[in-house]
Amino acid sequence: MPNTPSFPLSQASRAGSPQPINELIALALADPSIISLAAGLVDYKTLPVEIVSAHSPGILEKHGQAALQYGVTGGLPALQREIFLHLSRLEEAAGHKLEHCGPAQVVVTTGSQQLLHILAEILLDRGDIVVTCWPSYFVYTQALASFGAVPRSVDMDEHGIIPERLEALLAELHAAGQLPRVKMAYLVTYHQNPTGITLCAQRKPVILEIIKHYSALAGHRIVIVEDAAYRELAFSGEPGATPPSFRAFDKTGEHTVIAQTFSKPFAPGVKTGYGLLPLALVGPVMQAKGGRDFGSSNLCQHLLASVMANGDFDAHVKRLKAAYAAKGAAVVCALEKHFAGVQGVSWSRPAGGMYVWLTLPAGADTGPGSAFLKAAMDEKVIYVPGVFCFPADPARTAPVNTIRLAYGVTDPAQAAEGVRRLRAAWKKVSGE
Repeated sequence: MPNTPSFPLSQASRAGSPQPINELIALALADPSIISLAAGLVDYKTLPVEIVSAHSPGILEKHGQAALQYGVTGGLPALQREIFLHLSRLEEAAGHKLEHCGPAQVVVTTGSQQLLHILAEILLDRGDIVVTCWPSYFVYTQALASFGAVPRSVDMDEHGIIPERLEALLAELHAAGQLPRVKMAYLVTYHQNPTGITLCAQRKPVILEIIKHYSALAGHRIVIVEDAAYRELAFSGEPGATPPSFRAFDKTGEHTVIAQTFSKPFAPGVKTGYGLLPLALVGPVMQAKGGRDFGSSNLCQHLLASVMANGDFDAHVKRLKAAYAAKGAAVVCALEKHFAGVQGVSWSRPAGGMYVWLTLPAGADTGPGSAFLKAAMDEKVIYVPGVFCFPADPARTAPVNTIRLAYGVTDPAQAAEGVRRLRAAWKKVSGE
């Protein structure tokens, strides 16, 4: 055959890169004996089959033609109202309230990932700066590359992003004349992917004031995009277990976006997310969304509105919290059993969500192609190399001695066995 020229892919397409986790998931699917602590998938056994089955006939009976027709771009009004009530209850449980906003500022999207991409599309030009945590949610920080954005990262501790480090970075950018390029701070604040760490309530107003201060110096609003995908999945149901959002402290709502999803607290198959937006961003987001899909799945929105209205959503979340609490406890207990006393090894202790962050001694290499990853595969366990989770900050070099452990698809016994296998792999490569 004659040589065929390649397709002239766009600059944005060429700037992107394949998601590294895809290969790891494929390996696990190909060999059922492998324990996957890599995929951030939700627990199969808790997917709400019965709830969906119970609500579906009524939806088709009452709203059949409307539910199967196109909807409006911003979302089904009944679902917008239920979402706003849900967000209000979450803030009230944390001792705060939402002010100067309402259901009209809720935009329903095809998963929260769509909202995150639209925000990047409407806010970022090539060379603009996005402030992130170090580490952060790698799927989005890698996607930012296709927009030509430059991530600049801020260290975390066990309480989340460190405000003093954030201010130091913004001061550095201001001194270098780069502050006008800063458009967004992207923060996963609840049970963070990848570390499992939750940003404590006390730091949020401090961070908000820092962002407001440097917004004034930049000459435009820097928006805090709070990715709260795991917000509902706090293990404890005690009041105050889940901190208020940034929006609760941003009384006028001018600097903050809440991005949430039904994928983690309900089911990924409904592929529905949402955002509570500053009023000035509602129009631009809806314009960009309308050009993509004319609105998210109307049938799924009717389902979710029904599930939320009668309390089945809240009841399902309670069951999920118990399931993930057992899994998370199993991972932490296994780490304590198998890695306790190993010099230089530490791990996070999440209070919710689906992830534990494991740090091996300085000098260890857990990355792709490493002896440790090969040893783990030999032991029939896989993980996400932590190096993937660090944004491509031009001023920093990602460490290679960290691991993201995800326990969403494993039962507690499998999760514990996966940790034991990791310990066996470490013994092989460390020479213990």
